[in-house]
Amino acid sequence: MSLSNGRKRPVVAALYREALPPRLAEVQELADVRLTKADGLAEALDGADVLYQWHSFSPALRENWAAASSLRWVHVSAAGVSQLMFDELVASDVTYTNSRGVLSRAIAEFALGFVLDMAKDAQASFRLQQAQRWQHRTTRKIQGQSALVVGTGSIGREVASLFQAVGMDVDGAGRSARGGDADFGTVHASSSLDSVVQDYDYVVLAAPLTADTKGLVDAEVLDAMKSTAGLINVGRGELVDTDALVNALTTGAIAGAALDVVHPEPLPAGHPLWALENVIITPHMCGDTVDYLDDLGKLFVENLRRYSKGERLENIVDKQLGFVPGT
Repeated sequence: MSLSNGRKRPVVAALYREALPPRLAEVQELADVRLTKADGLAEALDGADVLYQWHSFSPALRENWAAASSLRWVHVSAAGVSQLMFDELVASDVTYTNSRGVLSRAIAEFALGFVLDMAKDAQASFRLQQAQRWQHRTTRKIQGQSALVVGTGSIGREVASLFQAVGMDVDGAGRSARGGDADFGTVHASSSLDSVVQDYDYVVLAAPLTADTKGLVDAEVLDAMKSTAGLINVGRGELVDTDALVNALTTGAIAGAALDVVHPEPLPAGHPLWALENVIITPHMCGDTVDYLDDLGKLFVENLRRYSKGERLENIVDKQLGFVPGT
C-alpha cells in the first residue's frame, strides 16, 4: 500500500517492554506496525523500515542487528543515547533520532526545586518535623546566587531560563568556550571546569554522557568548588566520580548535592550516599511527569508524519558525537 503522496507505506517495528506505546492508533494510520518485545525483535525487524524503540534502553537492537538489513530510521523515546550506540549502528546509514526537548522543562523545574530545597534547608526542616521539634533557623535566598549549568542543550537552556526568572546569575559550560550566547552570560569550556567552578554557588549537570563528559566532575573539580556550593545532577550519573563526590561531601569540600541520577544506578542499599544528610536523592525521575509518556508519543507521531512525507526529521543524532548537534 502507498500513501497519498505516492511514497511506500512504512513498516514500523515498535519495541516495548510492558505497556504499549501511546498514540498507537495515530501511528497505525501512518504505518504498518509490528508490536514486539525484545525476544521477538529479530522477526519484527525483517523488512521493517523503522524501529520505534519505546523500550528506551533495551540492548535488543544491538543483539539483533543482523536482522535489521532494511532498517532506515531508529527513534528512541529518550534523550540520552550513549548506552544504545554500538559500532555497527554508528557506521551504518541508519538515521537515529531521540526525544530531546520533550522532558526539558520538567527536568529544569526539578533542578530549580533542588536549588530551593537546598537553599531553604527543606531536608532539615523535614527531619525536625519528624522529631516534633520547633527549631528556628535562617536560610539562604536564591536571588543573586550564581549557577554554572554544564550542558548547553535543550535541558541546560530551560534550566538557565528558570534560574534567571528567579533572579539567579547563570553561565554555561559546553564543548567550547564562547561569548554572546542567547541564554547564558558566558559559556566556558567543560574541559576547564576546575578553573571556573570556584565562582559559582551551584553547579548543575545537564550534559549528555559521552567519552568526553564521562567522569567530568572529578576530585579536582569538586576540590575547586566553593565549600558553600551545591552540586546538582539531572544529567547522567557517570558525569560524576562517585567516590570523589562522597569524599567531598563527607569532608565538607562542598556543602551538599542533589542527585536525580547516580552511578551506579540503581544506587545499592548500603551505599554511603544514602546516609549523608547533605544529599538529596531521587530515583532518575526528574522528567517523568504525569503526562510525559503521551508527550513522548506525540514526538514520534510527528516525526513519523515527516518520514512519510520525505521531510527532514526532528532531533537527528550525530552518531559519532552521541547527541543532537548544537546541544
